Order: sequence, then C-alpha cells, then structure tokens
Amino acid sequence: MRLFFIICTFSCISLSFGQSYLPTQSQGARSQGMGTIRLNLPDSWSYFNNIGSLARTEDSGISVGYDSRFGLKELRTVSLAGNIPIKIGQIGFGISRFGGKLFNQQSLGVGYSNQLGIVSFGVKVDWFQTNIEGFGTGNSFIICFGGVAELGPELFLSTHVNNVNRAKLSKNVDERLDTQIDMGVSYIPNQKLGLHLEVSKSLQNKPRVRAGLEYSIKEWVTFRSGVITNPGEIFFGLGIKPRKFTADYAFGQNGPLGNTHHLSLGMLW
Repeated sequence: MRLFFIICTFSCISLSFGQSYLPTQSQGARSQGMGTIRLNLPDSWSYFNNIGSLARTEDSGISVGYDSRFGLKELRTVSLAGNIPIKIGQIGFGISRFGGKLFNQQSLGVGYSNQLGIVSFGVKVDWFQTNIEGFGTGNSFIICFGGVAELGPELFLSTHVNNVNRAKLSKNVDERLDTQIDMGVSYIPNQKLGLHLEVSKSLQNKPRVRAGLEYSIKEWVTFRSGVITNPGEIFFGLGIKPRKFTADYAFGQNGPLGNTHHLSLGMLW
C-alpha cells in the first residue's frame, strides 16, 4: 500500500503539470502545437493519440519525439512511434518513457487500425510500468480503443478511450489506473486549414477542453496554435515537411509553472 500511495502522489503531480501522465499524454510536437489536440491527426503519432485515426494515414512512417517541461528533467518524455500498412488496415507501435532516475514511467505496445467506409477504428495494448527508486515497480497491461467518423468531406467526429479494461497498478494491489475518455470534432474545409475542439474527462479529474488550429502557410510550412483549460495553457507550433521528412516544434506557456518545449522528427516512405 505504501508503494501505491507514493506512485499515486507522483502521478497526481504529473497530471497537474499538463497531461504528463504517460498513458494519456499527447505525443508529437504537431499535437502539442495545437494545445495537445490529438484525436484526428492521422500520422505515426496516432498510435499514442488515437489509434482509431491511424488507418487514415497513407504512408508508412516512423517518428521520434522529445518533450521538455518547465525546465525539469524529471518531467521529460522521450518517445518513438511508427506505422506499417498491411492489406487490411495499419499496424502501429510505440515506445515512450517519462520521468527521471527516481521516478519514471514507460510504455511499450502495438495496435491495429482499419477503415470501413466513413468510419475508422482501432485498438491497442500497452505494457505500462511505473518505477520509484527504493520502493519498487508496478506493471500492468492497458487496452485502448478509438475511432473517427467522417460526417462529410469537411466534418469529423472522434473518440478515444484509454484504459478501457481498468487495469490495476500492479498485480500486488487492488487500486486501478485512471481511465480517460476523449471526444472531439474537427472542421477541415481544405488542405490548408484545420480547426479542432476536444474534451477530455477522466474518472479522477475534472474535464479539460482543448481548441487548436493548423494552417499551411505554404505546401511545406505549417503554423499551429491552441489553448487548453484546467490548468490554462497556450501553445504555438511550427512544422516543415521537406519531401518525405517532417520536423515539428511546439512551445507551451503556463503562467505559474513556466514553459514547455516539444520537438519531433519523422520520416515517411
């Protein structure tokens, strides 16, 4: 029980620092630049953000990302995500690590996504570990599923459920990891502009509202901006896509806590 109390304490601190809790953390600087918008951004990072949107990607890809929050190495995240098309759908995989030496979380998993008509859907399974030096380690398997429905050529509805199986912190305790539900709507009138609005609600925390936009200044240069509530944060981002490579940077600002920096690089083929 002592191990559980300590792990929960660190997890709550992470949650207060803007979705740093690894299983529900938005991944990739593209997402971060739009206020952690995550549900309808088809790319390799869909493995983490919404496995249901992965089937809407057209290429194979692999991406790496680095997040620095508030200048604290204990709140850094390093991640890798990739996707491979198969005859029916897409296979995705992801590896991520959050934290420092004394407290850290890591995940490793694989998922599948497919599209049938106007609806794409997916499911993934992650092995998730929390480690506190000197106190022990908790391991569990987390199941997530998500989907995207195209209501028209410009309007999309999305949803994602994290930890649908209500996994335990570890086999040695009865307490369970948090479950989070995300729902969103996207308006994409053309290839240059995308507007997104999302709401997240976990069993242990108040709802969070995210709003973001993405605008292509040129075919290979994209500007992004977004906001998020509870706590309030403002984000800006920039992305470039020279041929089959992508490079994205995002900057976040939280008044009481400080700034966050996010960088991700990707390759398509």
